[in-house]
Amino acid sequence: MADLKRAEYPLSSKYDADWVLECDMGPHPLWLLEDLARDLDLRPGMKVLDLGSGKGATSVFLAKEYGVQVWAADLWVDPSEAAANFAAHGVDVTALKAEAHTLPFAREFFDAIVCIDAYEYFGTADNYLAYLTGFLKPGGQLGIATPALTKEIRELGYIPEHIKKLVGWEAIAWHTADWWRFHWEITELVEVTSARLQDSGWHDWLTWAQAASERNGAPDASLEMLETDQGEYLSFALVTARKK
Repeated sequence: MADLKRAEYPLSSKYDADWVLECDMGPHPLWLLEDLARDLDLRPGMKVLDLGSGKGATSVFLAKEYGVQVWAADLWVDPSEAAANFAAHGVDVTALKAEAHTLPFAREFFDAIVCIDAYEYFGTADNYLAYLTGFLKPGGQLGIATPALTKEIRELGYIPEHIKKLVGWEAIAWHTADWWRFHWEITELVEVTSARLQDSGWHDWLTWAQAASERNGAPDASLEMLETDQGEYLSFALVTARKK
């Protein structure tokens, strides 16, 4: 199996690779979160929403590595499945089923909201940032890791064929870090504290797809796309901000 212990991700390397792969719903979630967290200020006791938490790997990581209180919200994964994961790792995380546009929380409840490999499904809408930041305390932090392209599709004038073959028109939600910076800053609702393309984004994604392919005994759905791309277009955007 491809090596999932990486010196640049020391916190993630503490976790069993098979367990992380069992939580597979996309590229390595802990690598993405560990890199994103470098641009956040997460402190013990903070209330954190893990939005689009999937099977719960990122919520376990947040609770164990940063000592924060976590609410894990996902639409597609049964909360009982995620809760079993939390219990197995000895973390007290609240699991719930929630749709991103109808979140069941009090206004200004959270100190931080993080979203790993899910924001592209709902966060590109012009009015979504205003809705989501309503759940943040003044000065609260927002951080996302989302699939990105090195050039805007509008600039290219087309979706590269190898990307379109896998995700079709949905690739129009994969933006550059600069696009995200403007999209958030223009609202004046937040101060963008970081917006960057992950230097290792394509390579990390490829490494994960290779490991998933080996484990499953069949090529991961994204493997052909990544091998064809060779880092020309594909990466991840890591974006953080503070609510004004």
